[in-house]
Amino acid sequence: MLQINIADVLNVLNSMKSQLIGFGIVLLLAIVAIIAAAKLRRPLKALVRKEAGIALLLALIITVNLICFGPMFTVINLAMGGGSITEESMAEAYEVNTELVSEGVTLLENNGALPLASGDNLNVFGWASTAPVYGGVGSGALNDQYAVTDLITGLKNAGLNVNQDLVDFYEAYQAERPSVGMWAQDWTLPEPNVNAYSDELMSGAKEFSDTALVVISRPGGENADMPTDMAAVVDGSWLERDSVTGNSYFNGVYDDTLNEGNDWDEGDHYLELSNREEEMLQMVCENFENVIVLINTNNAMELGFLKEYDVDAAIYTPCPGQNGFDAVGQVIAGAVNPSGKTVDTFLYDLFNTPIVNNFGQFTYDNMDEHAVVSTNFMTQQETTALPSFVNYVEGIYVGYKFYETAAAEGLIDYDSTVLYPFGYGLSYTTFTQEMGPISESDGTLSFDVTVTNTGSVAGKNVVEVYYNPPYTNGGIEKATANLVAFDKTDVLEPGESQTLTISFKAEDMASYDTYGAAAYVLEAGDYIISINSDSHTILDSEVYNVPATITYDEGRSTDKTAVTNQFEAVEGDVTYLSRADHFANYAEATAAPAGLSMSDEAKATFINNANYDPTEHNNADDVMPTTGAKNGLNLVDMRGVAYDDAKWDTFLDQLTVSEMSELIAMGGYQTAPITSIEKVQTYDCDGPASINNNFTQQGSIGFAGTVLMASTWNTDTVYKFGASIGRMADDLDVSGWYAPAMNIHRSAFSGRNFEYYSEDGVLSGKLAAQAIQGAETYGVYAYIKHYALNDQETNRNSMLCTWANEQSIREIYLKPFEISVKEGGADAVMSSFNYVGAEWAGGCYALCNTVLREEWGFVGMVLTDYFGVYGYMNSDQAIRNGTDFCLVNYPTGTNYVSDTTSATGVLAMRQACKNILYTVVNSRAYMEENLNPGMPGWQIAFIAADVALGVVLVLLEVLTIRSYVKQKKETSDAESKTN
Repeated sequence: MLQINIADVLNVLNSMKSQLIGFGIVLLLAIVAIIAAAKLRRPLKALVRKEAGIALLLALIITVNLICFGPMFTVINLAMGGGSITEESMAEAYEVNTELVSEGVTLLENNGALPLASGDNLNVFGWASTAPVYGGVGSGALNDQYAVTDLITGLKNAGLNVNQDLVDFYEAYQAERPSVGMWAQDWTLPEPNVNAYSDELMSGAKEFSDTALVVISRPGGENADMPTDMAAVVDGSWLERDSVTGNSYFNGVYDDTLNEGNDWDEGDHYLELSNREEEMLQMVCENFENVIVLINTNNAMELGFLKEYDVDAAIYTPCPGQNGFDAVGQVIAGAVNPSGKTVDTFLYDLFNTPIVNNFGQFTYDNMDEHAVVSTNFMTQQETTALPSFVNYVEGIYVGYKFYETAAAEGLIDYDSTVLYPFGYGLSYTTFTQEMGPISESDGTLSFDVTVTNTGSVAGKNVVEVYYNPPYTNGGIEKATANLVAFDKTDVLEPGESQTLTISFKAEDMASYDTYGAAAYVLEAGDYIISINSDSHTILDSEVYNVPATITYDEGRSTDKTAVTNQFEAVEGDVTYLSRADHFANYAEATAAPAGLSMSDEAKATFINNANYDPTEHNNADDVMPTTGAKNGLNLVDMRGVAYDDAKWDTFLDQLTVSEMSELIAMGGYQTAPITSIEKVQTYDCDGPASINNNFTQQGSIGFAGTVLMASTWNTDTVYKFGASIGRMADDLDVSGWYAPAMNIHRSAFSGRNFEYYSEDGVLSGKLAAQAIQGAETYGVYAYIKHYALNDQETNRNSMLCTWANEQSIREIYLKPFEISVKEGGADAVMSSFNYVGAEWAGGCYALCNTVLREEWGFVGMVLTDYFGVYGYMNSDQAIRNGTDFCLVNYPTGTNYVSDTTSATGVLAMRQACKNILYTVVNSRAYMEENLNPGMPGWQIAFIAADVALGVVLVLLEVLTIRSYVKQKKETSDAESKTN
């Protein structure tokens, strides 16, 4: 579960400053009055002191009320809301996760060493065996309220006997995994030296079993990419890279004193074996007949060592979640036949890629006037963030699309470059696939694929469908392999067959022609449509001929409006990789940036809070809308009313400017309540592999990470996951889910790959669409994120200008979002931190309005990513460009709309509120059984307490006055007697 950042807490406290100062003044005056009263006569002295105490109590009550119904109102509402997950829902979640992991574990190598059998003895090597990686870091973290099933327990539960001496050895060496967190990372891999394994331990292990399982893990997560220079992490120079980020992307360390010798050599990166791991693996291979390797990481590591050491079997197990290692044990023991497929291309050398020189940190050297200076609340240290950039030089040639095409063009030797292709995975059995003839009806292509289990073990098989389009040298860029459809069989018994029908639209094979038609184009020629065992291995194919070029200048059948160029300015002054003349420009295009200066043309359009003035973007022809009308409509009356129905105008006329401002500003983990229209507060929760309320600390188990989920290649199973999330959200009274996330695995080093599906947009989109639909069955809206081009953590909220060409933006990076909207019916989006070109993504009209709403037909709401401002996020720019509200629950200075007097500003507020209210009223929150528009219980209790305290104060005042009158009379009588 994501922990609340201390900076957020301090920001909330800062928002109470005026109330606390007011109380401080009253306290000071009360103290002065009490001290000054010492010189007064006794009755008056007592009166002043008592009145000072009453005034202080009254001030405290007023201050608490002002805070609780002011800056803390939203936070208290969030903390007091929600329910709890039922036992039935939780039991279902465990079952669904077991299914996800069972189908997602991918068999990479096997010479017969797997499966083992229940009752077999097994030595488990590698320190990670006792501290594996279960989930990610940040919004994708597991809920620590629930126990996890560790690997050793999972193996034992599967009936395997594990060498306890090795388990004890690793636990005694180091029990806990070093913490890799959002704000600081300890990348240390505590692998013991081989000389730490005593002769007695090794001889006992060999006597116990001739089979060894070696575990290799890599943690990772939000806000930090994987280190590409381990020597720099070890010597501390890695930390210096944060000097110009204003954040902590490089706040990583490594303790290289745990063992003898250096864990890393110069030039090593985190996604290869450390020296200690190499020595350990060699030791195991030399001492045991059967060696199995389990890879436990979400990032596509360099796995050439599997070939180098000639291991007998290898399985890929990305983060399996809370109970997933039970399923891993079942796979190893043979109770489950693995059917997972890789979702990324595994390479021999991760430094030999088209993107390696253009991923990570590149800070502009001519943008000082746009620097953002901030002060760390904890250290009071001042930091300066400068605008940065990343160039998507590879264009459409991402992942397998590059390697398959580069091999076809003779640029690379495929077998020495690619270890495991995209879509690769073995089984304990064998299958054949036969492709039937292609038929066409109304633009839809269909054919049957008959899958037969030709082996001796029951299992499932994936049908992968690719197309290879006709290409003209120097023409529209096209890859030779493009996933267009996929399906998965049921469990097939030996000898059993199943026929799957594959369908997709011919227009799905169209390419975006940026520099010609400025539209999608299906060029004339032969399209080779194949069924593959992976992106590289064709099993069968048919040819589909397009007799004449089709230009979709009015849009494809799924588009709501004509599609044309929207991102010309985002291309920048970058040279993009081209297939022309066998990738002749490869060296030029993939080189590191030649300079670090933003062009004058781009600089003239760069926007952050320092130079954004909403009034400069006002339209003099806009007419101020009606506000504050009394039309007698409540939000519940709008349920089921079409988005474009005129009734919405009548309804929206009722909103006041201040109500709209609050709804837009306070969108952190909620949509804010509006009393006048009986709009209830709704709750939203993280994260991509769970549903967790960070305020009530209620939440679900952690499911398998998104990489393992995608490895199932099973839309039905992912649908069950979404439905399980929806059911538990309903239990928690949660209406919104901050997921699924579907950015692209552009680089293996991206820290947040665990949260995203794949390097391929079609696979990502098809699976995400099912998760969305599953959650929707319970009325839960899923915020698809992070929209868009948010494919690295480095500099993500340090004004990261992402430069990409239009074709790659549409075909690669927007593809999963497009599918999620068109097929998944998504009605909520979370925009991203980064810039798209020189504009913040959340303030980019082309992205959040033209493409999303106009072209794709999205009807719903767009939320910012966490609204930490960072010098560039502001609600005025957001609502004028398609983003509707801000993910924050305290005032930040820019989450409240500043231009509330112009017609343009108020119209934008009205539109944003319509999008939010339309989405909410059609969600579970306004189902009859869930609707509770009354005042929250804590507010009722608070008011009752105020009334009671008011009565107490009145009584205290009465008693004080009576006491004063009595003492004064007694003093006067005493003085009279004395005189």
